[in-house]
Amino acid sequence: FQCKMAPSSILITGANRGIGLGFVHHYLSLPDVKHVFATARNPDSATELKAISDRRLHIVKMDVQNDESIVAAEKEISSVVADAGLTLLINNAGVLDRYEIETPIDRSRILETFDINVAGPIIISQVFLPLLRKAASFNSSLPIGVNRAAIVNISSGAASIQDNKSGGIVIYRASKTALNSLTKTFGHHTIKDNVLTVAILPGFVVTALTNNRGELTVEQSIALMVKVFDTWTKESNGLYYAKEGHLYPI
Repeated sequence: FQCKMAPSSILITGANRGIGLGFVHHYLSLPDVKHVFATARNPDSATELKAISDRRLHIVKMDVQNDESIVAAEKEISSVVADAGLTLLINNAGVLDRYEIETPIDRSRILETFDINVAGPIIISQVFLPLLRKAASFNSSLPIGVNRAAIVNISSGAASIQDNKSGGIVIYRASKTALNSLTKTFGHHTIKDNVLTVAILPGFVVTALTNNRGELTVEQSIALMVKVFDTWTKESNGLYYAKEGHLYPI
């Protein structure tokens, strides 16, 4: 019988609404969690986040498109976690631009999607890797997994090349495929320091991103994903999972 544990500290990007906010609520419901760092580009307007009264919640200003704000957020978080490091980084912030083949050409829209969905997670993972390495050392008695040290990239079913049966959402698909690729690449490097890197798709979730359409509520999606998180081992590193726990076609 394994004792159920939880990551000691969690950083969630894009935590002011949708799936990010769902992760905040979930981790604050677990008594073993010491710190939840919830980032938002504009904390002042993050009303739902600010309504949560839990001293373990730290609302951190961070714009995934701004390197200075990412570095400043790392300094702020580092001063809180100290030698224990950061246990879990959830790269959740993302944008869904419905740019199509027939859309009038607009390079700036294409580049903005890649900036948020690809460059953001790359730079955030680079900046926070030293804190994740610290956690991997600090929690050295634990097996490799999300409770020791991990980066989780929130991907999408649209990332799958094999499973693309309809086309559409051209830039979004390509950006999420790139996110899966960097998950695999980063994983080769992070695992050397006992930091797991994995991608997971949350399903078709009712959020502002999907124009409030979907098959799952945020709470249902989070419940499925965190159950999968607990199953991950060293062998899961670099892989792309469905919310139900099976590997998803690449």
